[in-house]
Amino acid sequence: MSRTGGGVAPDGAVSAIPREDRFRARGEVRWTSIGRWRTAALVAVHLAVIAHVAQWKLSGTTISPLEPSEVQETLKIGYVNAGAIVFAASILITALVGRFFCGWVCHFVAYQDLCAWLLRRLGLKPRPVRSRLLMFVPAFAALYMFVGPLVERWWYEAPALELQLQLTTERFWATFPGLGMAILTIALGGFLMVYWLGAKGFCSYGCPYGAVFGLVDRVAPLRVKVNDSCETCGHCTTVCSSNVRVHEEVARYRMVVDPGCMKTMDCVNSCPKQALHLGFAMRPLRAETRRRRSPGADFTWGEELVMAVAGLAAFFVYRGFLNHVPFLLAICLGVSFAIAVLTGIRLLRVRDLRFQHHELRRAGRLTRAGRIAAATVLAFVALTAYAAVIRGYGWSADRSFEAAVAASDAAERTRHLDASAAALETAYRLGWCEDTHVLMSLAIVDRWRRRNAEAETRLRHVLELEPDALPALVHLADVVIERGEELEAEALVTRALAIRAEYPPAKERLEKLRLRREREQRR
Repeated sequence: MSRTGGGVAPDGAVSAIPREDRFRARGEVRWTSIGRWRTAALVAVHLAVIAHVAQWKLSGTTISPLEPSEVQETLKIGYVNAGAIVFAASILITALVGRFFCGWVCHFVAYQDLCAWLLRRLGLKPRPVRSRLLMFVPAFAALYMFVGPLVERWWYEAPALELQLQLTTERFWATFPGLGMAILTIALGGFLMVYWLGAKGFCSYGCPYGAVFGLVDRVAPLRVKVNDSCETCGHCTTVCSSNVRVHEEVARYRMVVDPGCMKTMDCVNSCPKQALHLGFAMRPLRAETRRRRSPGADFTWGEELVMAVAGLAAFFVYRGFLNHVPFLLAICLGVSFAIAVLTGIRLLRVRDLRFQHHELRRAGRLTRAGRIAAATVLAFVALTAYAAVIRGYGWSADRSFEAAVAASDAAERTRHLDASAAALETAYRLGWCEDTHVLMSLAIVDRWRRRNAEAETRLRHVLELEPDALPALVHLADVVIERGEELEAEALVTRALAIRAEYPPAKERLEKLRLRREREQRR
């Protein structure tokens, strides 16, 4: 993104990136078979995923998802699943040979490559956007995803985790979003972010796993190296899909040191002088990548701060919105909203503006592309404002409920509970779909207000929408226990333990029922 030309500003590099169309005009673009081999590997990954899901559907049980995100289950409840093992193995592989896992196995990389390929077919090659603050989003996401659960356990003084090996599951899709959210995540992270931020846009500005792999890659001894045949033509940088300035790095360090290198091998296999190869070499301790040498070429510091505030606010607004938006989608929405807000500001302030390949404003007037961009920005801002209003009512309800719990006066407690219920009812009415989190909160408030009938109705509705909702099963068990229906309560608790054998609230209720039954027998 730029105010005029749309590219990245020069920074005194060894040589500028040659334009791909100039190479093509001279017949010098060397696209080799390595891209086809990598495509085949990524297609094979997706076929394996389809086979995995099909096997689960047919048999009812299967190996737990091989997704790095499953590490969260390990950090939250102590289950060492197949996803956690795969993530640990991929970190070890990265430490040995670099980020081959990202370039050759990651399904999200496949979506981004597909988008980049489609755009090239349309004659468009999105230019990589450089940002000083957005580049820290992956690190923030990694801390939130992998350190957050541990901090939460420490904050609430939860007992120490007892790790248990659990490699199979009957609830394969339990930790994944629904089909609609999955498609939206792919559309935003795999396509829109590539179009807006360049090839591997999500990897550069959103992926929490990439932050971990990028850190580990710094110690990997296998690197792209250069020999004396190199003429610093820049062809390697032109074909690199990882946004690495290969020609600069090999000129400075005789190797690629950028941890963003995903070892796609495009540069090695397309070099017209065959000057690049894989070899063993340790990364210089004081090596700097271009991202550190010349950050902020596309944005002023003021614009960076605006994007940081807008993106962070949007992330917390969208995270878990209507109990549907998953973590990675919230990251994509946060980054996309940051870019949209900055684009809107520039549309208002900049006389001549280009965005990637499109001229948005010419001599102070919006072009057709500019009007489309303005409408998109307004729609995005309106959607985010709508989400913020709903989340605001939810946060207000939480504060009122906390005040009610802390209140010592009965009248004050009732006032806070009524305020919490009113805010939750408003949030529920404003949502365009059923929000089970709000329903659960309303049920809990109803129980505090001694309205067990309303609470039971809400809890049963939650279980209709999410049959495996563990908190709803336990709270409903409490309601029916107070009504004297011990057999139904035991069935509910047993159902919860069948879903998660070590779920502490369910075990507590089961023990409560056992003690209650013993007291009745003694009478």
